[in-house]
Amino acid sequence: MPGRKAAEVLVVGAGPVGLYTALSLTQRGVKVEIADTGLWPCTHSFGLALHPRTLKLFRNAGLLDAVMAAAYPVRTIGFYDASERKAGIRLDLDGDPADCLAVIRQDTLERLLEQALEAEGVRVLWRHEACGFRSEQGCIVTSLQRYEQESRGYAVEHSEWVVTETAERGSAYVVGADGHGSIVRRSAHIGFPEVEDARYYAVFEFDSDLDAQHETRIVLSETAADVLWPLPGGRCRWSFELPEHVEPADEQFRGFMAVTGADLASEREKDRGLTARPTASPLLTEEHLRELIAERAPWFQASVGPLAWRTVVRFERRAAEAYGSGRMWLAGDAAHLAGPIAVQSMNAGLAEAEDLADVLAQALRGGDGPALLSAYDEKWRAVWRQLHGLDRPLQPGWATGPWAREHARRLMPCLPAHGEDLAPLAAQLGLEV
Repeated sequence: MPGRKAAEVLVVGAGPVGLYTALSLTQRGVKVEIADTGLWPCTHSFGLALHPRTLKLFRNAGLLDAVMAAAYPVRTIGFYDASERKAGIRLDLDGDPADCLAVIRQDTLERLLEQALEAEGVRVLWRHEACGFRSEQGCIVTSLQRYEQESRGYAVEHSEWVVTETAERGSAYVVGADGHGSIVRRSAHIGFPEVEDARYYAVFEFDSDLDAQHETRIVLSETAADVLWPLPGGRCRWSFELPEHVEPADEQFRGFMAVTGADLASEREKDRGLTARPTASPLLTEEHLRELIAERAPWFQASVGPLAWRTVVRFERRAAEAYGSGRMWLAGDAAHLAGPIAVQSMNAGLAEAEDLADVLAQALRGGDGPALLSAYDEKWRAVWRQLHGLDRPLQPGWATGPWAREHARRLMPCLPAHGEDLAPLAAQLGLEV
Protein backbone atom coordinates (compact mmCIF):
# COMPACT_ATOMS: atom_id res chain seq x y z
CA MET A 1 0.00 0.00 0.00
CA PRO A 2 1.57 3.38 -0.97
CA GLY A 3 2.61 5.84 1.71
CA ARG A 4 5.03 5.46 4.58
CA LYS A 5 2.23 5.74 7.16
CA ALA A 6 -0.66 3.98 5.50
CA ALA A 7 -3.85 4.44 7.52
CA GLU A 8 -7.03 2.41 7.48
CA VAL A 9 -9.06 5.61 6.93
CA LEU A 10 -7.96 8.97 5.54
CA VAL A 11 -10.22 11.85 6.56
CA VAL A 12 -10.11 14.83 4.20
CA GLY A 13 -11.10 18.05 5.97
CA ALA A 14 -10.34 19.18 9.54
CA GLY A 15 -13.40 21.19 10.42
CA PRO A 16 -15.59 20.02 13.31
CA VAL A 17 -17.07 17.10 11.33
CA GLY A 18 -13.72 15.89 10.01
CA LEU A 19 -12.02 16.16 13.39
CA TYR A 20 -14.87 14.37 15.11
CA THR A 21 -14.87 11.65 12.43
CA ALA A 22 -11.17 11.07 13.01
CA LEU A 23 -11.61 11.07 16.80
CA SER A 24 -14.54 8.65 16.65
CA LEU A 25 -12.60 6.29 14.41
CA THR A 26 -9.52 6.48 16.63
CA GLN A 27 -11.57 5.73 19.74
CA ARG A 28 -12.83 2.60 17.95
CA GLY A 29 -9.29 1.41 17.34
CA VAL A 30 -9.08 2.45 13.69
CA LYS A 31 -5.78 3.87 12.39
CA VAL A 32 -6.52 7.33 10.96
CA GLU A 33 -4.87 10.18 9.10
CA ILE A 34 -6.54 13.56 8.66
CA ALA A 35 -5.51 16.30 6.22
CA ASP A 36 -6.69 19.84 5.56
CA THR A 37 -5.62 22.64 3.23
CA GLY A 38 -5.84 25.20 6.05
CA LEU A 39 -3.07 26.67 8.10
CA TRP A 40 -4.91 26.42 11.44
CA PRO A 41 -8.45 26.08 12.83
CA CYS A 42 -10.79 28.80 11.55
CA THR A 43 -11.73 31.80 13.68
CA HIS A 44 -15.15 32.50 12.17
CA SER A 45 -17.81 30.37 10.55
CA PHE A 46 -21.57 30.09 10.41
CA GLY A 47 -22.03 26.99 12.55
CA LEU A 48 -21.77 28.12 16.15
CA ALA A 49 -24.13 26.03 18.33
CA LEU A 50 -24.16 22.37 19.33
CA HIS A 51 -27.51 20.58 19.62
CA PRO A 52 -28.48 18.51 22.66
CA ARG A 53 -27.91 15.30 20.70
CA THR A 54 -24.43 16.50 19.72
CA LEU A 55 -23.60 17.26 23.35
CA LYS A 56 -24.55 13.72 24.31
CA LEU A 57 -22.18 12.42 21.63
CA PHE A 58 -19.46 14.63 23.05
CA ARG A 59 -20.19 13.33 26.55
CA ASN A 60 -19.53 9.79 25.30
CA ALA A 61 -16.30 11.01 23.71
CA GLY A 62 -15.16 12.61 26.98
CA LEU A 63 -15.46 16.21 25.73
CA LEU A 64 -18.67 17.52 27.30
CA ASP A 65 -17.14 19.26 30.30
CA ALA A 66 -14.53 21.07 28.20
CA VAL A 67 -17.15 22.15 25.64
CA MET A 68 -19.57 23.46 28.27
CA ALA A 69 -16.79 25.37 30.06
CA ALA A 70 -16.17 27.34 26.85
CA ALA A 71 -19.81 27.75 25.76
CA TYR A 72 -22.83 29.92 26.47
CA PRO A 73 -25.78 27.59 27.19
CA VAL A 74 -29.08 28.35 25.45
CA ARG A 75 -32.03 26.65 27.14
CA THR A 76 -34.96 28.18 25.28
CA ILE A 77 -35.74 29.22 21.72
CA GLY A 78 -38.07 32.18 21.42
CA PHE A 79 -40.06 32.92 18.27
CA TYR A 80 -40.79 36.59 17.65
CA ASP A 81 -42.21 39.00 15.16
CA ALA A 82 -41.48 42.72 15.08
CA SER A 83 -43.73 43.40 18.04
CA GLU A 84 -43.54 40.54 20.53
CA ARG A 85 -42.67 36.98 21.48
CA LYS A 86 -45.12 34.60 19.81
CA ALA A 87 -44.02 31.12 20.96
CA GLY A 88 -41.19 29.23 22.60
CA ILE A 89 -39.44 25.89 22.97
CA ARG A 90 -37.70 24.66 26.11
CA LEU A 91 -34.73 22.36 25.65
CA ASP A 92 -34.07 21.51 29.32
CA LEU A 93 -37.26 19.70 30.31
CA ASP A 94 -35.45 16.54 31.48
CA GLY A 95 -32.92 18.23 33.75
CA ASP A 96 -29.89 16.90 31.83
CA PRO A 97 -27.13 19.57 31.64
CA ALA A 98 -26.64 18.53 28.01
CA ASP A 99 -30.23 19.50 27.17
CA CYS A 100 -29.30 22.88 25.75
CA LEU A 101 -27.68 24.55 22.79
CA ALA A 102 -24.00 25.10 23.55
CA VAL A 103 -22.98 28.29 21.74
CA ILE A 104 -19.23 28.05 21.15
CA ARG A 105 -16.70 29.61 18.80
CA GLN A 106 -15.70 27.24 16.04
CA ASP A 107 -11.99 27.74 16.60
CA THR A 108 -12.49 26.79 20.27
CA LEU A 109 -14.43 23.67 19.31
CA GLU A 110 -11.85 22.67 16.73
CA ARG A 111 -9.01 23.22 19.19
CA LEU A 112 -10.70 20.91 21.73
CA LEU A 113 -11.21 18.24 19.08
CA GLU A 114 -7.66 18.59 17.80
CA GLN A 115 -6.28 18.28 21.34
CA ALA A 116 -8.35 15.15 21.89
CA LEU A 117 -6.93 13.70 18.67
CA GLU A 118 -3.38 14.58 19.68
CA ALA A 119 -3.96 12.80 23.00
CA GLU A 120 -4.74 9.72 20.90
CA GLY A 121 -1.52 10.16 18.93
CA VAL A 122 -3.10 11.67 15.78
CA ARG A 123 -1.94 15.01 14.37
CA VAL A 124 -3.69 16.97 11.64
CA LEU A 125 -1.72 17.27 8.42
CA TRP A 126 -2.29 21.01 7.96
CA ARG A 127 -1.41 22.62 4.61
CA HIS A 128 -2.09 19.35 2.78
CA GLU A 129 -4.51 19.29 -0.14
CA ALA A 130 -6.01 16.11 -1.56
CA CYS A 131 -5.72 16.48 -5.31
CA GLY A 132 -6.49 13.03 -6.71
CA PHE A 133 -7.66 9.52 -5.92
CA ARG A 134 -7.30 6.15 -7.57
CA SER A 135 -8.30 2.60 -6.67
CA GLU A 136 -5.48 0.10 -6.29
CA GLN A 137 -5.33 -3.38 -4.76
CA GLY A 138 -8.34 -3.03 -2.49
CA CYS A 139 -7.53 0.47 -1.26
CA ILE A 140 -7.79 4.13 -2.23
CA VAL A 141 -4.56 5.94 -3.06
CA THR A 142 -4.77 9.67 -2.37
CA SER A 143 -2.33 12.24 -3.76
CA LEU A 144 -1.59 14.90 -1.14
CA GLN A 145 0.14 18.16 -1.98
CA ARG A 146 1.99 19.91 0.83
CA TYR A 147 2.12 23.72 0.86
CA GLU A 148 4.84 25.92 2.31
CA GLN A 149 5.34 29.67 2.27
CA GLU A 150 8.24 30.98 0.19
CA SER A 151 9.68 34.49 0.08
CA ARG A 152 10.12 35.90 -3.42
CA GLY A 153 11.11 39.13 -5.12
CA TYR A 154 14.07 41.45 -5.21
CA ALA A 155 13.09 45.11 -4.90
CA VAL A 156 9.89 44.24 -3.05
CA GLU A 157 9.94 40.99 -1.14
CA HIS A 158 6.69 39.05 -0.88
CA SER A 159 5.64 35.54 0.00
CA GLU A 160 3.62 32.94 -1.84
CA TRP A 161 2.22 29.54 -0.92
CA VAL A 162 3.76 26.89 -3.15
CA VAL A 163 3.57 23.11 -3.42
CA THR A 164 6.76 21.70 -1.93
CA GLU A 165 5.91 18.00 -1.92
CA THR A 166 3.42 15.59 -3.46
CA ALA A 167 3.03 12.27 -1.68
CA GLU A 168 0.67 9.34 -1.97
CA ARG A 169 -1.28 7.85 0.91
CA GLY A 170 -3.03 4.51 0.76
CA SER A 171 -6.07 3.72 2.92
CA ALA A 172 -8.94 1.27 2.97
CA TYR A 173 -11.45 4.14 2.98
CA VAL A 174 -11.52 7.90 2.43
CA VAL A 175 -14.00 10.11 4.27
CA GLY A 176 -14.81 13.45 2.67
CA ALA A 177 -15.56 15.95 5.40
CA ASP A 178 -14.15 18.69 3.22
CA GLY A 179 -17.12 21.02 2.97
CA HIS A 180 -19.39 22.22 0.21
CA GLY A 181 -16.66 22.16 -2.46
CA SER A 182 -15.68 18.59 -1.53
CA ILE A 183 -12.98 17.11 -3.76
CA VAL A 184 -13.98 13.68 -2.42
CA ARG A 185 -17.59 14.12 -3.55
CA ARG A 186 -16.54 15.42 -6.95
CA SER A 187 -14.00 12.64 -7.42
CA ALA A 188 -16.70 10.08 -6.62
CA HIS A 189 -18.92 11.75 -9.29
CA ILE A 190 -21.76 12.37 -6.84
CA GLY A 191 -24.23 15.09 -7.80
CA PHE A 192 -24.94 17.92 -5.36
CA PRO A 193 -28.12 19.61 -6.61
CA GLU A 194 -29.92 22.52 -5.03
CA VAL A 195 -33.25 21.57 -3.48
CA GLU A 196 -34.48 25.13 -2.87
CA ASP A 197 -33.51 28.66 -3.86
CA ALA A 198 -30.53 30.12 -2.03
CA ARG A 199 -30.93 32.97 0.47
CA TYR A 200 -28.58 35.78 1.41
CA TYR A 201 -27.89 36.87 4.98
CA ALA A 202 -26.09 39.82 6.51
CA VAL A 203 -24.26 38.60 9.62
CA PHE A 204 -23.05 40.94 12.39
CA GLU A 205 -21.14 40.20 15.61
CA PHE A 206 -20.64 42.87 18.27
CA ASP A 207 -20.23 43.40 22.00
CA SER A 208 -23.49 44.09 23.79
CA ASP A 209 -25.02 44.43 27.23
CA LEU A 210 -27.81 42.06 26.11
CA ASP A 211 -29.32 40.01 28.94
CA ALA A 212 -30.26 37.03 26.76
CA GLN A 213 -31.54 34.91 29.67
CA HIS A 214 -30.17 31.85 27.89
CA GLU A 215 -32.50 32.27 24.93
CA THR A 216 -31.92 32.32 21.19
CA ARG A 217 -34.46 34.48 19.37
CA ILE A 218 -35.82 33.70 15.91
CA VAL A 219 -37.75 36.44 14.15
CA LEU A 220 -40.20 35.51 11.40
CA SER A 221 -41.62 38.26 9.21
CA GLU A 222 -43.60 37.87 6.01
CA THR A 223 -40.47 37.71 3.87
CA ALA A 224 -37.54 36.88 6.16
CA ALA A 225 -36.29 34.62 8.93
CA ASP A 226 -33.71 36.24 11.21
CA VAL A 227 -31.89 34.96 14.29
CA LEU A 228 -30.20 36.52 17.34
CA TRP A 229 -27.56 34.39 19.05
CA PRO A 230 -26.01 35.22 22.44
CA LEU A 231 -22.31 34.38 22.32
CA PRO A 232 -19.74 33.69 25.04
CA GLY A 233 -17.93 36.71 26.43
CA GLY A 234 -20.71 39.29 26.24
CA ARG A 235 -21.02 39.30 22.48
CA CYS A 236 -24.00 38.53 20.25
CA ARG A 237 -24.64 37.75 16.59
CA TRP A 238 -27.52 38.95 14.43
CA SER A 239 -28.14 37.16 11.14
CA PHE A 240 -30.64 39.05 8.97
CA GLU A 241 -32.08 37.52 5.83
CA LEU A 242 -31.89 39.75 2.74
CA PRO A 243 -34.85 38.63 0.59
CA GLU A 244 -34.24 40.99 -2.32
CA HIS A 245 -30.45 40.89 -2.34
CA VAL A 246 -28.20 39.26 -4.92
CA GLU A 247 -24.42 39.26 -5.20
CA PRO A 248 -23.52 39.61 -8.91
CA ALA A 249 -20.37 37.51 -8.61
CA ASP A 250 -22.24 34.68 -6.91
CA GLU A 251 -25.07 34.73 -9.44
CA GLN A 252 -22.60 34.83 -12.34
CA PHE A 253 -20.90 31.78 -10.83
CA ARG A 254 -24.25 30.02 -10.48
CA GLY A 255 -25.08 30.78 -14.11
CA PHE A 256 -21.77 29.33 -15.23
CA MET A 257 -22.41 26.19 -13.16
CA ALA A 258 -25.86 25.81 -14.71
CA VAL A 259 -24.42 26.02 -18.22
CA THR A 260 -21.68 23.49 -17.48
CA GLY A 261 -24.00 21.15 -15.59
CA ALA A 262 -21.76 21.17 -12.49
CA ASP A 263 -23.13 21.00 -8.95
CA LEU A 264 -20.56 23.14 -7.15
CA ALA A 265 -21.80 25.38 -4.36
CA SER A 266 -20.83 29.05 -4.09
CA GLU A 267 -17.87 29.95 -1.94
CA ARG A 268 -18.47 30.96 1.67
CA GLU A 269 -16.11 33.15 3.63
CA LYS A 270 -14.36 31.36 6.47
CA ASP A 271 -11.26 32.62 8.23
CA ARG A 272 -9.29 29.49 7.36
CA GLY A 273 -7.03 28.26 4.64
CA LEU A 274 -5.07 29.56 1.72
CA THR A 275 -7.85 31.60 0.10
CA ALA A 276 -9.80 33.19 2.96
CA ARG A 277 -10.79 36.76 2.05
CA PRO A 278 -12.81 39.54 3.70
CA THR A 279 -16.23 40.47 2.37
CA ALA A 280 -16.99 44.17 1.81
CA SER A 281 -20.54 45.41 1.31
CA PRO A 282 -22.54 48.59 1.97
CA LEU A 283 -25.05 46.29 3.66
CA LEU A 284 -22.61 45.76 6.50
CA THR A 285 -22.41 49.20 8.07
CA GLU A 286 -23.46 49.81 11.66
CA GLU A 287 -26.11 52.17 10.32
CA HIS A 288 -27.68 49.40 8.26
CA LEU A 289 -27.57 47.01 11.23
CA ARG A 290 -29.48 49.56 13.31
CA GLU A 291 -32.01 50.00 10.50
CA LEU A 292 -32.59 46.25 10.35
CA ILE A 293 -33.06 46.05 14.11
CA ALA A 294 -35.48 48.99 14.09
CA GLU A 295 -37.53 47.46 11.29
CA ARG A 296 -37.60 43.80 12.28
CA ALA A 297 -36.82 43.64 16.01
CA PRO A 298 -37.52 47.00 17.68
CA TRP A 299 -37.85 45.15 21.00
CA PHE A 300 -34.04 44.65 20.87
CA GLN A 301 -32.96 47.52 23.12
CA ALA A 302 -29.50 46.26 24.08
CA SER A 303 -26.35 48.16 23.18
CA VAL A 304 -24.55 47.73 19.87
CA GLY A 305 -20.81 47.92 20.36
CA PRO A 306 -18.16 48.14 17.63
CA LEU A 307 -18.71 45.52 14.95
CA ALA A 308 -16.23 42.70 15.51
CA TRP A 309 -17.18 40.69 12.42
CA ARG A 310 -19.59 41.17 9.54
CA THR A 311 -20.20 39.46 6.26
CA VAL A 312 -22.80 38.81 3.58
CA VAL A 313 -23.20 35.12 2.82
CA ARG A 314 -25.24 33.09 0.38
CA PHE A 315 -26.80 30.06 2.08
CA GLU A 316 -27.66 27.32 -0.35
CA ARG A 317 -29.85 24.29 0.28
CA ARG A 318 -28.32 21.21 -1.27
CA ALA A 319 -28.31 17.46 -0.80
CA ALA A 320 -25.87 14.95 -2.27
CA GLU A 321 -27.44 12.33 -4.49
CA ALA A 322 -25.56 9.69 -2.50
CA TYR A 323 -23.41 9.63 0.62
CA GLY A 324 -20.67 7.76 -1.16
CA SER A 325 -19.73 4.72 -3.16
CA GLY A 326 -17.15 1.99 -2.89
CA ARG A 327 -14.42 3.23 -0.55
CA MET A 328 -15.19 6.99 -0.66
CA TRP A 329 -17.83 8.36 1.73
CA LEU A 330 -19.14 11.73 2.87
CA ALA A 331 -20.23 13.50 6.05
CA GLY A 332 -21.22 17.06 6.92
CA ASP A 333 -21.31 19.92 4.43
CA ALA A 334 -19.75 17.71 1.78
CA ALA A 335 -23.14 15.96 1.68
CA HIS A 336 -25.62 18.75 2.46
CA LEU A 337 -26.09 22.48 2.92
CA ALA A 338 -28.85 24.21 4.84
CA GLY A 339 -29.82 27.62 6.19
CA PRO A 340 -28.20 29.18 9.25
CA ILE A 341 -31.09 29.42 11.70
CA ALA A 342 -30.83 26.13 13.64
CA VAL A 343 -27.29 25.08 12.65
CA GLN A 344 -28.67 21.81 11.29
CA SER A 345 -25.96 21.05 8.75
CA MET A 346 -23.04 20.99 11.20
CA ASN A 347 -24.91 19.11 13.91
CA ALA A 348 -26.37 16.47 11.62
CA GLY A 349 -22.87 16.18 10.17
CA LEU A 350 -21.43 15.39 13.60
CA ALA A 351 -24.06 12.67 14.06
CA GLU A 352 -23.18 11.35 10.61
CA ALA A 353 -19.53 11.28 11.67
CA GLU A 354 -20.35 9.10 14.67
CA ASP A 355 -22.50 6.80 12.55
CA LEU A 356 -19.96 6.53 9.74
CA ALA A 357 -17.11 5.84 12.17
CA ASP A 358 -19.09 2.97 13.66
CA VAL A 359 -19.90 1.57 10.21
CA LEU A 360 -16.31 1.79 8.96
CA ALA A 361 -14.93 0.23 12.15
CA GLN A 362 -17.28 -2.72 11.69
CA ALA A 363 -16.44 -3.01 7.99
CA LEU A 364 -12.70 -3.02 8.72
CA ARG A 365 -13.12 -5.73 11.36
CA GLY A 366 -14.95 -8.14 9.10
CA GLY A 367 -18.48 -6.76 8.98
CA ASP A 368 -20.57 -6.59 5.83
CA GLY A 369 -19.18 -3.26 4.65
CA PRO A 370 -21.33 -2.78 1.54
CA ALA A 371 -24.56 -3.49 3.43
CA LEU A 372 -23.60 -1.27 6.38
CA LEU A 373 -22.59 1.60 4.12
CA SER A 374 -25.73 1.24 2.02
CA ALA A 375 -27.81 1.56 5.20
CA TYR A 376 -25.80 4.66 6.20
CA ASP A 377 -26.51 6.21 2.82
CA GLU A 378 -30.23 5.43 2.95
CA LYS A 379 -30.66 6.64 6.52
CA TRP A 380 -29.03 10.03 6.10
CA ARG A 381 -30.48 10.83 2.72
CA ALA A 382 -33.92 10.28 4.33
CA VAL A 383 -32.97 12.59 7.22
CA TRP A 384 -32.09 15.34 4.79
CA ARG A 385 -35.18 14.87 2.68
CA GLN A 386 -37.12 15.62 5.84
CA LEU A 387 -34.97 18.56 6.96
CA HIS A 388 -35.24 20.10 3.50
CA GLY A 389 -39.02 19.75 3.62
CA LEU A 390 -39.19 17.19 0.81
CA ASP A 391 -40.68 14.44 3.02
CA ARG A 392 -42.83 14.51 6.17
CA PRO A 393 -43.12 18.29 6.70
CA LEU A 394 -44.43 19.75 9.94
CA GLN A 395 -48.21 19.73 10.12
CA PRO A 396 -50.64 21.58 12.40
CA GLY A 397 -52.92 19.52 14.61
CA TRP A 398 -56.40 20.20 15.93
CA ALA A 399 -55.04 22.19 18.91
CA THR A 400 -52.36 24.18 17.05
CA GLY A 401 -52.46 27.90 17.76
CA PRO A 402 -52.93 30.43 14.97
CA TRP A 403 -49.30 31.64 14.87
CA ALA A 404 -47.81 28.11 14.61
CA ARG A 405 -50.49 27.09 12.11
CA GLU A 406 -49.63 30.07 9.90
CA HIS A 407 -45.89 29.39 9.99
CA ALA A 408 -45.86 25.58 10.16
CA ARG A 409 -44.11 25.08 6.84
CA ARG A 410 -41.35 27.55 7.74
CA LEU A 411 -40.43 26.07 11.13
CA MET A 412 -38.55 22.89 10.20
CA PRO A 413 -35.29 24.83 9.52
CA CYS A 414 -35.71 26.54 12.92
CA LEU A 415 -35.63 23.37 15.05
CA PRO A 416 -32.23 22.35 16.52
CA ALA A 417 -32.77 18.66 15.88
CA HIS A 418 -33.04 15.94 13.27
CA GLY A 419 -34.60 12.50 13.05
CA GLU A 420 -36.51 11.31 16.09
CA ASP A 421 -35.57 14.44 18.08
CA LEU A 422 -37.74 16.65 15.85
CA ALA A 423 -41.13 15.43 17.11
CA PRO A 424 -40.85 16.51 20.79
CA LEU A 425 -39.66 20.00 19.84
CA ALA A 426 -42.37 20.40 17.21
CA ALA A 427 -44.97 19.24 19.74
CA GLN A 428 -44.15 22.21 21.97
CA LEU A 429 -45.40 24.39 19.11
CA GLY A 430 -48.49 22.23 18.62
CA LEU A 431 -47.07 20.73 15.43
CA GLU A 432 -46.72 17.14 14.29
CA VAL A 433 -44.04 15.48 12.18
